[in-house]
Amino acid sequence: MQRITVLGATGSIGVSTLDVIARHPQRYAVYALSAHSRVEELAAQCVQFRPARAVVGTAAAADQLAALLRAAGVNTDVAWGEQALCSIASAAEVDSVMAAIVGAAGLAPTLAAARAGKKILLANKEALVMSGQLFMDAVHESGAVLLPIDSEHNAIFQSMPQFGGKVPAVRDSAAGVAKILLTASGGPFLTRDVATLDAVTPDQACKHPNWSMGRKISVDSATMMNKGLEVIEAHWLFGAPADQIEVVIHPQSVIHSMVSYVDGSVLAQLGNPDMRTPIAHALAYPERIASGVAQLDLTQVATLQFQRPDFERFPCLALAFEALRAGGTAPALLNAANEVAVQAFLDLKIGFRQIDRVIRHVVDTLPHGAAHSIDAVIAQDAAARVAAETFIAGLAK
Repeated sequence: MQRITVLGATGSIGVSTLDVIARHPQRYAVYALSAHSRVEELAAQCVQFRPARAVVGTAAAADQLAALLRAAGVNTDVAWGEQALCSIASAAEVDSVMAAIVGAAGLAPTLAAARAGKKILLANKEALVMSGQLFMDAVHESGAVLLPIDSEHNAIFQSMPQFGGKVPAVRDSAAGVAKILLTASGGPFLTRDVATLDAVTPDQACKHPNWSMGRKISVDSATMMNKGLEVIEAHWLFGAPADQIEVVIHPQSVIHSMVSYVDGSVLAQLGNPDMRTPIAHALAYPERIASGVAQLDLTQVATLQFQRPDFERFPCLALAFEALRAGGTAPALLNAANEVAVQAFLDLKIGFRQIDRVIRHVVDTLPHGAAHSIDAVIAQDAAARVAAETFIAGLAK
């Protein structure tokens, strides 16, 4: 019986994780669940899965959750705040941690899980984007197992060679890898006239053609910043230099990513666009279990299309490659500025095509320090948020 903490249980990844867990009650038990503010949804999950612990974002939310659970007769310990998140991620009773908190807020508990040597199912790409080498060092020093949940990185993981049960770094010549090919759907504006993108609304940006995701990630997909963050994540997960990572637009989202080898072979992982597939793969790895996802019917897909990304249409993708090459805290600056800019767009404070302007301003004006400690990374994250908010306030005048 594998005991699991789900960080971000009420988000799309968390809900999908619990769906897979519920299909295999003989294999998995939920130790703890967390949510920031969706108290009623978290309460319903606690009623169903009876975790020992639950964590929310504020004291008021904790009081509300505790009252709901008392009324339902559920004896789950309720806490709130970052320290409590770190506790349920690193607890001795936990075998695996689904790290699915969106954004920088997921860094501390995911790092706590790494330092505690847990099996980490990584859906929070920002942990690697922000703290890269520091995070990977913690994984290696503790003996933690790191398995990617993003469909693209999970596909790469499945398509990479394994030596002694371990995936070699792309830069290792023995791996024989020429490059990693990250596929991207292109989002809702792949064919829209670039000149009209200034008029895009949040609802339009959040209407993804293939995937059901939260609003922040949906906007990131529309700008392709989500793919840019995945490029940085792939660099750390697979030891791949920027020049050995390529993004390919694939609107059908059937091929989730590919690995190209020096002998001319290209290995790919295919499947219907449903996050339960990579979740089930990581939960059971190295075994396979049913995920609830329908089998892929290639005769129904019929056509697979590919094209190179247009950086004029998707400047955020270019910014991410630049940040990766710059190194240090540049990716942390990029991520923080993007989070602030996306929220400002969702709040109707800036236009869609101003998101990349905010990010460019922050990355170009703030110094890129060395990411020598988590404190340094967090300080740069905070500075980037202030700079982004100040720039946005100027745009609004």
